[in-house]
Amino acid sequence: MTLEVDKLKFDTNGLIPAIVQDAKTREVLTVAYMNAESLARTIETNETWFWSRSRNQLWHKGETSGNIQHVVEIVADCDNDALVVLVNPAGPACHTGDISCFQSAKPTDVNLSTFLEQLYQLVAERERERPENSYTTYLFDEGLDKILKKVGEESAETIIAAKNNEIEPLVAEAADLLYHLVVLLVARGVTLDQLRAELVRRGSGKE
Repeated sequence: MTLEVDKLKFDTNGLIPAIVQDAKTREVLTVAYMNAESLARTIETNETWFWSRSRNQLWHKGETSGNIQHVVEIVADCDNDALVVLVNPAGPACHTGDISCFQSAKPTDVNLSTFLEQLYQLVAERERERPENSYTTYLFDEGLDKILKKVGEESAETIIAAKNNEIEPLVAEAADLLYHLVVLLVARGVTLDQLRAELVRRGSGKE
């Protein structure tokens, strides 16, 4: 659907609300405001630009954090006075570090499979975009040998934590290992679907 900019109804302050959603999951990431200039820049760059009502200035999402939002589509509602912006996010939408600004569920309520998909997508974005001041970017810049070294280190630390018979250190080290394993999978071009297919194959073989 083509956005008809000339039909949009900005409010008396020249603003229109923009509901930003993940293009894949349809999760609402944030709600912000655009004026004519920020909308034009969004369309021109295919990255989200907004108008900050508190700072009274334009702001480019991800300009400092690297968490850019790549625009897939912009759709107006039936009254042309609100926008839905579908994006592929390159990182968390919220300044707190959460994926979405609307965190009604506790992290423990998030399905592990969904979380792994989101983690994989985020790591893949980091590999493509290489934002500054990102640990994941650092790993990719250092190359495969560095990633393999970290997987080895985290494997050893997980083993040590398991030997100590304390749950919390084991959980922490296992999480570190899982993250670095995802980085390795992305670096070698292995998808979660391939991993899932192999596990299903083994399950069907009663291994």
